[in-house]
Amino acid sequence: MIKKLISCGILVGLSFLFSGCHTVPKTGRSSLSLVSEEKLASAAAMEFARIKLEMPISNNLDYNKRVQRVGERIAYAAKEDIPNADWEFVVIEVDDQINAFAMPGGKVAVYTGLLKVIETDDELAIVMGHEVAHVAARHSNERYSQQLIKSGLMSVGSIALGATGLGYVESEVLLAAVGAGADLGLTLPFSRKHENEADEIGLLYAAAAGYDPYAAITFWERIEALNEAEGPSEFLSTHPAGKTRIRKLWVQMPEAMEIYRNR
Repeated sequence: MIKKLISCGILVGLSFLFSGCHTVPKTGRSSLSLVSEEKLASAAAMEFARIKLEMPISNNLDYNKRVQRVGERIAYAAKEDIPNADWEFVVIEVDDQINAFAMPGGKVAVYTGLLKVIETDDELAIVMGHEVAHVAARHSNERYSQQLIKSGLMSVGSIALGATGLGYVESEVLLAAVGAGADLGLTLPFSRKHENEADEIGLLYAAAAGYDPYAAITFWERIEALNEAEGPSEFLSTHPAGKTRIRKLWVQMPEAMEIYRNR
């Protein structure tokens, strides 16, 4: 009985893996994409509208003009990779968080806390390029698809454990261990992969838009200095360490500089 369930779980997982794939622009990586991008974009638009109602939107004209100007140039550089995006760039008045985020379909928000540490348009372009790259690479779709597979396999595991005659407590402990293993083995590494991939693609977008790629180094060195004594270890973090990002960006810099010079 258990062997049959395990085999069924494997077949379900394989059917998921082969049912929907997306080729990530620039890197050529094949990513899991089980959900319609149009549906995700529609849901993201509704969620973004809710966020704008519930969070303080900045009325700082300089911040808004700057984010709009840089965002539009980055979006134009990425138009071949995201031809149907409905871009919207918003500044959120949160000074105590150095953050920005992007949602499927082209919704991008930048916190004022980030704008306070950014010194040039070139550095802002690095951040905006990174966020636009998340949209182009369909990272939200891939994370959601991973969760679908994890949920499906956990359900199969729950049925299999029930068939063993284990008590409720023992079954819950085993399932929790499986879930933690999935997070450490799949979710967190893929999140770090997504961040590195967004750095890589975003650097190329920034260069194509006419912004100096070397700004990525100065920006992340400043962020690394601010966060040096804070945050979890890289292994348990969804984001790569600043030093790791900087090392990878240096490796990619010649390609980005060639795009920047020949644009």
